[in-house]
Amino acid sequence: MMSKVILADSQAIFRAGTAKVLAMDDDLRIIAQCTDVERMMHAITTFPGAIVIFAASLRPDMGRMRTLLESANSRGVVIAENTDSAATFLQQGVRGVVFRNVTGQALVECVRRVSAGETWTPPQLVQNEATEEDLVGTRVRDRLTPKEMRIVALIVQGCKNREIAQRLKTTEQVIKNYLRSIYDKTGVSDRLELALFTIHHRVLAQAAAEMGSRLEAEEQQALQQQRHAAPTAVAS
Repeated sequence: MMSKVILADSQAIFRAGTAKVLAMDDDLRIIAQCTDVERMMHAITTFPGAIVIFAASLRPDMGRMRTLLESANSRGVVIAENTDSAATFLQQGVRGVVFRNVTGQALVECVRRVSAGETWTPPQLVQNEATEEDLVGTRVRDRLTPKEMRIVALIVQGCKNREIAQRLKTTEQVIKNYLRSIYDKTGVSDRLELALFTIHHRVLAQAAAEMGSRLEAEEQQALQQQRHAAPTAVAS
């Protein structure tokens, strides 16, 4: 029997990637995608009997959510951050826990098991496998130039080429050229695959996050300098 799925995550790239993975399974049908807690709560009420996959980063009131899930005869699967405890979520009433670096195959298996009434917890080997995969992430990180890493960081944030070009003070064509080089180095074919590849390799994801924070700090500093320079320009 086909399982209905509600997907809730504020990270557009990850949400799109998750939807793409689930859509490949004929037994799963996504009936709602939500970007925040209130939309998710409304969807749970509107579509009873669903599997609700939601990001821990949305920080829902777990007591309220548990009540809603039970009244709607639905089951929750949480997408936890790598530092979260799976046991904590299970104690709060969710039926399945996966982490951000979950493989597509494991995610589908989790949803199938939960749909069948079982409870899914991350296998003990996931951590060791993730550590081995970090060797791939490290290799790719070391191959990317600082400029390419800036572009990767903005891709993960969901930025389009035009916005990336504006923020890096260059042209869209230059960004497209860089992306071709990045795709070659990572072995992916498009920006969605690039974002998912980055998220699934912890070392690379950390490097992208650090670069994103550095970019934001640089932009804030430049903005402050412009504000300080404005009165001087008027006075002169």
